[in-house]
Amino acid sequence: MTWSVGAGLEGRGVIVTGAAGGMGRPVVDAFASTGARVMAVDLHQAAVDEVVAGLDGDGHIAVGADLTDIDGHDALVARARSELGNVFVLAHLAAVLRRRDSIDQVTEADWDFQVDTNLKAGFFLCRAAADAMKDQGEGGRIVAFTSQGWWTGGFGGSVVYSASKGGIVSMVRGLARTYGPDQITVNAVSPGMVDTPMLMDGLQPEVLESLRTATPLGRVADPAELAGTVVFLASDHASFISGATINVSGAMLMY
Repeated sequence: MTWSVGAGLEGRGVIVTGAAGGMGRPVVDAFASTGARVMAVDLHQAAVDEVVAGLDGDGHIAVGADLTDIDGHDALVARARSELGNVFVLAHLAAVLRRRDSIDQVTEADWDFQVDTNLKAGFFLCRAAADAMKDQGEGGRIVAFTSQGWWTGGFGGSVVYSASKGGIVSMVRGLARTYGPDQITVNAVSPGMVDTPMLMDGLQPEVLESLRTATPLGRVADPAELAGTVVFLASDHASFISGATINVSGAMLMY
């Protein structure tokens, strides 16, 4: 085994969703640097075109797609398998957050928007990717993103978002049991406070400051600080890690 963080990823096909987002873009960059071939997926084609244009290596693909269109998942994975040569990794980061100042302001549309995007789409996309991995017969890696909210219940009007992210943790555990016999590992990454537009949008300054001071490292993370964890979980080094939720919160949470 070569002792690089991305051991075993060279020439592998990797799908990254939320690829143009604050955390997604560094993850795409990190996978490309390992020699993997990446399909970068996000809602807007122009945004992922820009991401892919700056990547190391070649053979990468930019795909604009609405992942709430569940019927499109099989075709998306089939395209990745065809154009990348295989699908060994799904790193699923795509998510939405809609803050409300009061829980009484939460509407059914707010609930559906977040749960459909964050949890429902995640389940069906993970299943489609795992089906491809099973068919290939070489195992695979699924890395989903949860949030500190799965443990804390969330801050700053994010109750519904946190509920959806709690579902991700339970889903990952169930998928790890389901796909373990096929040598497909399934894990979650749980970020704490990360300097992304999603965190900052609509978050009151005093709430942000309280979260910063509640983090023993005394700061919010740079998005690039999450990428190494994702690549590690996809690498040969993590081949016996499955069903885990990896806490990357600067000691804000300890479990």
